[in-house]
Amino acid sequence: MSASEYWPGEQRQAAGAGEGSVDETAVEDVVRPAVSEDTEDFDDPELDDDDPELDDDEDAEEDDDAPEDAASAEAAPEPGEPAQPKLRLAGHAPGDLDIPDGIAILEGAPLGSRRGVGIVAARFNGEVTNRLLESAFAELERAGVGRELITVMPVPGAFELPLGAMALAKTRRYACIVALGCVIRGETAHFDYVAGEAASGLQLAALETGVPVAFGVLTVDTLEQAEARADKGAEAVRTALEMADLFAQLRASAKTA
Repeated sequence: MSASEYWPGEQRQAAGAGEGSVDETAVEDVVRPAVSEDTEDFDDPELDDDDPELDDDEDAEEDDDAPEDAASAEAAPEPGEPAQPKLRLAGHAPGDLDIPDGIAILEGAPLGSRRGVGIVAARFNGEVTNRLLESAFAELERAGVGRELITVMPVPGAFELPLGAMALAKTRRYACIVALGCVIRGETAHFDYVAGEAASGLQLAALETGVPVAFGVLTVDTLEQAEARADKGAEAVRTALEMADLFAQLRASAKTA
């Protein structure tokens, strides 16, 4: 491309008088912006402070700090209002209930007596379920429940636990049911469906039959987490026995009322 094709009008004339010739000094004056010896006087319209693109970039940099400022503003209580307690990310807050004197309390105890206990156990992840069973049997023995009063119903997996619990509860031979199993998260949504349905199904079995059903199903991310929680079998037994004793007291108080 020749100079005559690139520079229109007067700029083309300044670039060169002769045909096909280009004055390098004129070309430099046309192409390069006017710059004084003092660099502070440099004036480039493309770098003007009023450039909206530059303003957008500056606004974006300021917005990077905005979420943190907004979070701080939300966390700070309004003047005169008490500070909100921080949410606990993990763990529990143990402690007994404080009930004033003079109020009737109906509370069960994890005692065996002559109560029959049904245990429905999932064979899937059997290594973990076996450890849950061990802790459950040890707790039943401590509570005074004889082996002749215990019935174990194995089922294929955690998804079948609700059906097994419902079947045991409907026989009316057991004061409570203990459901034991383990669901370990994998790479798909299978975990969510099985764990969720197991929990809701066991609750439904208790609600429909009126027989306490204790949830002793581990829902964990790794096998190591499951192994560290094998004592949940004993915890489920204590829960089931306490609820069974509570229901027995409630029935007895209703008869004498």
